Amino acid sequence: MSMWNRRKDDDYAPRPAQVPSTPVESAMEGIPLSTMSAKSLETDAARGAATIGKSVSLKGQIFSREDLIVDGEVDGSIELAEHRLTVGPNGKVNAGVKAREIIVLGTILGNVEAGDRIEIRKEARLVGDIKTARIVIEDGAYFKGSIDVIRPEPAKTAAPARAQSASAGASVATMPASVLPGNGGR
Repeated sequence: MSMWNRRKDDDYAPRPAQVPSTPVESAMEGIPLSTMSAKSLETDAARGAATIGKSVSLKGQIFSREDLIVDGEVDGSIELAEHRLTVGPNGKVNAGVKAREIIVLGTILGNVEAGDRIEIRKEARLVGDIKTARIVIEDGAYFKGSIDVIRPEPAKTAAPARAQSASAGASVATMPASVLPGNGGR
């Protein structure tokens, strides 16, 4: 072979089949991508939690029928009657809050009412009055306000039984004096 007809081995090397680009390659190409992985999107959807991101600021009233994660700023009121509110580490809530369960990792300035329980984690701040059935305040958390521990209302089926036992006790107390022991058997 002459030097002009020489071919490089690279020209005949098998080329890899076209593979769809990875998210990193797509990002480098300028194609916008979601910052959340598909797996985390699935778990959030399955869990049914709405999220207020750390770059979001809301003013007003929030009513939700699903769990809520606040990592941004909220001014106003938040009500999640039968659900959980989580204030993330970047979350700043300047509002009255009512929820079944409240977990504080960030800051809440306002009165808080949790039907079941409230947790104030290590780096959290809560300034306001608390009304709840159960409470956990970790070492290192900041809390200023009052705590009112409420007892859950007993089931309605237990109330009539308690009324019957009270009326039975009343009937014993109203027995004639002649029947009571120590009265000489009159």
